[in-house]
Amino acid sequence: MTNDTNTNTTNNKRKADTMTNMDTSADGVYNVAFMTSGGLAPCLSSSIAQLIGYWVAALQDGKIKGVKFFCYLDGYKGILQGDSFIVPEETWKECDKLNYLGGSPIGNSRVKLTNIKDCIARGLCKEGEDPLEVAAQQLIKDQINVLHTIGGDDTNTQAAVLSKYILDQHGGKVVVVGMPKTIDNDVYPIVQTFGADTAAQQGAIFFENVVSESTANPRMLILHEVMGRDSGYLTSATAKAYRERLSKQAFVPGFSTSKESRDVHAIWIPELPLDIEKEGQRLSKVMDKYGCVNVFFGEGSGVHEIVAEMEKRGEEVPRDAFGHVALAKINPGAYFAKHLAQQVNAEKTLVQKSGYFGRSAAANEFDRNLIGKCAEVGVASAIEGVSGCMGQDEDKEGTPIRAIEFERIKGGKPFNIEEPWFQTILKEIGQA
Repeated sequence: MTNDTNTNTTNNKRKADTMTNMDTSADGVYNVAFMTSGGLAPCLSSSIAQLIGYWVAALQDGKIKGVKFFCYLDGYKGILQGDSFIVPEETWKECDKLNYLGGSPIGNSRVKLTNIKDCIARGLCKEGEDPLEVAAQQLIKDQINVLHTIGGDDTNTQAAVLSKYILDQHGGKVVVVGMPKTIDNDVYPIVQTFGADTAAQQGAIFFENVVSESTANPRMLILHEVMGRDSGYLTSATAKAYRERLSKQAFVPGFSTSKESRDVHAIWIPELPLDIEKEGQRLSKVMDKYGCVNVFFGEGSGVHEIVAEMEKRGEEVPRDAFGHVALAKINPGAYFAKHLAQQVNAEKTLVQKSGYFGRSAAANEFDRNLIGKCAEVGVASAIEGVSGCMGQDEDKEGTPIRAIEFERIKGGKPFNIEEPWFQTILKEIGQA
C-alpha cells in the first residue's frame, strides 16, 4: 500500500509539473514547434514561412501575448535527440523568403515513433526506452504548446499519437496542427494535399526535355516513372500538364518529330487494370507509326505482380519502417522495360524518373495560396486549442478548410479515374 501511494503521488506530481510547464498558452504566450517529415514535397519551406507569418500576425493583432518558434531538425529524429534551434525574432520578417525555396529548411527523416525496434536499431533511442516517452519528455522539457507537423498521413497520425500520449501519461496538452504534405494527393478526406500541383507541373517540364530523346535512336521506348505508391493522381496530373504544354509547342510539317510522336501514348496507374500483353499490341502499332513510344506510369503500378514474383522465388520483399514496400529496391521501371520492350520491338529503352526533380521544387502559386489559406486557419485553430490536420474537408458541405480530426486522416486514397479530364485523355491517346 505504501509503495502504491508513493507511486500515485509521484505520478500526480509529474502530471502537475507537466501542466505547469506546458500550459503557458493559458497566459497567451506560446512555444510553437515545427517539424517536417517523410519525403520531400514542394510545400515544406512555404508551410513554415506562412505559419510563422500568421503567428506573428496574431501577435501583432493582440490575439496572443508572445510567441517563440522552435525548429526540430530532421523530423522526429530531432525530437528524439533534442536537436533543435529557436528562430531569432530579428529574422522573423526574413522567413517569407522560404516561400520560394525547395526542400525543407530544417531537414526530414522517416521515423515511426511506435516502431520501437527500428528506433533502437537506428540509434534514435536506447535499449529499453520507449520512443514515445523520449519524444514526450523532450516536448515537455522545451515547454511546447503547439506542434506543427508538416508531412503525410504517417507523420500527422504519429503526431496525434504523441499528443494523446502526453495527455494520458503526463497530463499535459500539446496542440498538434498538421499540414498535409504529399505529392501523391492520396490522403482521406483531403481534397488537395500540398505540393501535388507543383510536382505535376514540374514533372511536365521534366518530360518536355526528356521526350527529345525519342529522336536519338530509332524505335525508342521511353518510360516516364512518376511517384505515387497507391494513387495514380500525380501520374495522371503530370500527363495532363505535359499535354497542355505540348499543345502550345509549334512544329514544322514534314519533319519526323511531331506533336503525335512526342505525345503521351499510355498512362499506367494502380487504379487501372493493366494487361501488358494487350497494351503491348496496341503500342506496337504506335511504335511502327512514329518510331517511338512514350509511357507515363506510376511507381505503384505493377507492384503486386512484382511482389508476387519475388515471393514465389522465395526472395525477401524490402520494406521501410512503416511496412511499405521499398519501391526503389523492387524497381518497377526495370520490370516494365523488360516486358514492354520485347512487345514493341524497341531498339533502345530509356527509363526516366521525374520524382526527385518534381518533389524538390519550390511551391508554385497554386500551392502557396492553398498553404496560406490552411496556415491562416491552422494558427487560429491552434490558438483555440483545437488539434487536427489542415485541409479542405471533402466530407463536409462546401469542402471547408478546417482542422480535420486526426482519426479521420488516412493514406492510400485512390485517384478517381472517372474524372472527365482523365477519361478524355485516355480516349485521345487511344487507351480507352
